[in-house]
Amino acid sequence: MTDNRQAALDYAHQNNNRFMEELKEFLAIPSISTSPEHDADTLRAAEWTAAQLRSIGMKNVRIMPTGGHPAVYGELLQAGKNAPTVLIYGHYDVQPVDPLDLWTSAPFKAEVRGDNLFARGSSDMKGQVIATIKAVESVLSAGRLPVNLKWLIEGEEEIGSRNLGAFIKKHAKLLKADFCINPDAGMLRADLPTITYGLRGLAYFEVRVYGPNRDLHSGLFGGTIHNPAQALAELIVGMHDKKGRVTLPGFYDSVRKVSKAERAEIARLPIKPKDIINMTGVSALWGEDDYTPEERTSIRPTLEVNGLLSGFTGEGSKTVLPAWAMAKISCRLVPDQTPAQIEKALRKYMKVNAPKTIRWEIDVMTGSDAALTNRGSAGVQAMAKGLELAWGKRPLFKREGGSIGVVVQLQKYAGVDSVLTGFGLPEDNAHSPNEKLHLPTWRKGIDALIHTIYNLV
Repeated sequence: MTDNRQAALDYAHQNNNRFMEELKEFLAIPSISTSPEHDADTLRAAEWTAAQLRSIGMKNVRIMPTGGHPAVYGELLQAGKNAPTVLIYGHYDVQPVDPLDLWTSAPFKAEVRGDNLFARGSSDMKGQVIATIKAVESVLSAGRLPVNLKWLIEGEEEIGSRNLGAFIKKHAKLLKADFCINPDAGMLRADLPTITYGLRGLAYFEVRVYGPNRDLHSGLFGGTIHNPAQALAELIVGMHDKKGRVTLPGFYDSVRKVSKAERAEIARLPIKPKDIINMTGVSALWGEDDYTPEERTSIRPTLEVNGLLSGFTGEGSKTVLPAWAMAKISCRLVPDQTPAQIEKALRKYMKVNAPKTIRWEIDVMTGSDAALTNRGSAGVQAMAKGLELAWGKRPLFKREGGSIGVVVQLQKYAGVDSVLTGFGLPEDNAHSPNEKLHLPTWRKGIDALIHTIYNLV
């Protein structure tokens, strides 16, 4: 181990308490991006982040407009043309805290209990942002940075990064890098370092079905007017067959085959059907028979109903035949599927199967492509070795079932692949009351990031 590497690690260990206190300052800012009443707080979080970058020696630090909440940029390009350029991504915005009465401690007053730090944003992802900043600070304390470095810290991830794609497209040259470190993924367990090399895409729709021009008396018209709620329910039931496969025409046509080697790697993951049952409280699992539960949530596309609304849903009874019914439907996509293809498939399904007794419409809400990173790339290998040095074991490689918009946007508009890791845990309650960060894991994460930087040269 080089003297500089060890000196950087020693610096991090000696300053861990200060790092945590600065994280608490960050967590005290209620940067809830979805709430206009917190716009000033969200800007304050951007300013705090920019100040942190300046304090560790970053240059050209800017708070840049996006059309919504601003992005924070910074750089240190002193390693020379032959050194790799690394972009570090993060977000400073957080989820709302409701329901507040379920919090054990105040969501924006960080509290340490045992090995955990409780606060909104501690795991997702202010803790991860501070881990990257403090890792770089530690490396700089030991000498020059051995790589060229850029930062992109946004303020709209929790509302879908809705302005980030246009921002990246506009500033593609500024953000150009050999790869991006994105610590917004997480680990499977505190003792299992993890690299996420694949993300599913998303196609999200609102389907509306209309019948009569107003709600009707169900006693007078029931049995002769096709109930839109029933018609929509019947259409939704038909979107899967008895084997759990999606029935939309052409839905699987573009699905890329997964190799036996990759499926073997997925089989290494320590997730068993009983674990999912215990985690979710269901009585049994459901899905395609030819794939394991972990494969169904990572390498297979899905169609899910996210919400249903129709008719009278208040207390008591009201005998109406509703005028309309609505469903929110999302599809998770795998490589080579596109949101446009899935929209076409959904419209074709509705044209073929919707009865003439109703009319229907589909609104496209949002969409993003799937993303895959080459596991053999220099960035992934540097991160894998860094995690192994910090944890003493080879990291797991997994595909994530969810979507992270910036990964696709960086690939599409700037040609930058992402290395996804993170030090949040499944039990961290991200997006829920009592969000927490496991501090021993977080501190090992800082070490892993220090190792990763040195592993690149």
